[in-house]
Amino acid sequence: MKHRLLVLAAHLAISAGAPMPSHAADSAPPLAARLEALRPELARSPFGRPLVLRANDSDTAPQGDVYAIIDRPIGAVSAALQTPAHWCEVLMLQTNVKRCAAGQGANGSTLEVGIARRYTDPVDSAQSITFDWQVRDARPEHLSVALSAPQGPLGTHNYRLRFEAVPAGEGRSFVHLSYAYETAATARWATNVYLATSGRDKVGFTVTGRDEQGRPRYGGGMQGVAERNTMRYFLAIESQVDSLALPPAERAERRWRSFHAALERYPAQLHETGLQEYLALKRREAGAS
Repeated sequence: MKHRLLVLAAHLAISAGAPMPSHAADSAPPLAARLEALRPELARSPFGRPLVLRANDSDTAPQGDVYAIIDRPIGAVSAALQTPAHWCEVLMLQTNVKRCAAGQGANGSTLEVGIARRYTDPVDSAQSITFDWQVRDARPEHLSVALSAPQGPLGTHNYRLRFEAVPAGEGRSFVHLSYAYETAATARWATNVYLATSGRDKVGFTVTGRDEQGRPRYGGGMQGVAERNTMRYFLAIESQVDSLALPPAERAERRWRSFHAALERYPAQLHETGLQEYLALKRREAGAS
């Protein structure tokens, strides 16, 4: 089952592909400038919304990025994502993430995240990864949050996350989610086994051609893995932001339903479970936490 564990590690990875910049460089103007540069691409997005997805096909250092305009003001985005507990709520939306606890480590706030080999596995079977968590900037015009973990399972390491948001006008925000991790030889072998067996029919979002009926054909491989993971976590963040508008007692159920519905908009890439099975899974895990 080594290849399954590696894919779960990749599924959890959410980060940026380059070293984190200093606070002096961590400011809103670069992201605001990126919004202006991407406006034509956002306007013609194949996703039917202003969203650009990019990912490499590296088996040594996979990386993915989502740039999107979301229909929430920067204040709502910041309120939903400024605490470790809120990020646990984001991570727990994934089917294979079984637990998440905020704590304190040598470098400040941490998230201890448990992932399982199969989404049907019990909470106590999950393997732990500890992320350092940091708000790098939280001004009215800019939010920046970073997560990092030096080690993951089966030869994966150097997990990194970067999330940023700036105002986009008319009560909307422009956001950027990046992720990356690195692999050793064992991890690359397990990935190749997965892609040649149970993952051989998995596809990403990049259109590589059309069939006889004109329907898109999608690429797979490591680029597909990176694209699927990036989209899962972007949709989880968006569901978290939406849920914070509700009274506290209603938020969890709203997050779960919203996230599942978002996955089902892209069934070829992101379908995992039926709604009732997913809700039962998350209610059970919430009760165990």
